[in-house]
Amino acid sequence: MTYSIRKAVQGDEQRICELFIEMLQTIYHTEDVQGYEPGYLHRYWKNGEDIILVAADDDVIAYLAVEVHREDVDYIYLDDLSVTEKKRGNGIGTSLIHKAEDYAMELGLEDILFHVEKTNTSALRLYERLGYKIFRDDGNRVLLQNRVKEE
Repeated sequence: MTYSIRKAVQGDEQRICELFIEMLQTIYHTEDVQGYEPGYLHRYWKNGEDIILVAADDDVIAYLAVEVHREDVDYIYLDDLSVTEKKRGNGIGTSLIHKAEDYAMELGLEDILFHVEKTNTSALRLYERLGYKIFRDDGNRVLLQNRVKEE
């Protein structure tokens, strides 16, 4: 399977919104889900540190939103990872996470955090395989953490 990973551009927004809906439908096992609020993704098109990574073949087939938090402890927060259903199981999600880890290292950030629904057991297994550990139990979901370092 051939695809490339790149930083998303505004022209990818519609497809990213479709993948977001697909992800929510998979997690919650219902068609009745709400997409992003209008304008929610605009901050990713402003050339700041927050980016969306996409995997694309002829079309965008997956994405991962990457937020940079510069607070008491600087970290990257991974938000919304979605791989279109017919392309799952091909390592695309793993490739996107590794690219986000590379981005964290470029920025000099070691900590990566993100939430996963407890019911999303296949995702939890994937993240644990990639070295992520439960940092905090937040009720319906857990906050996972990994620390990346230059090799």
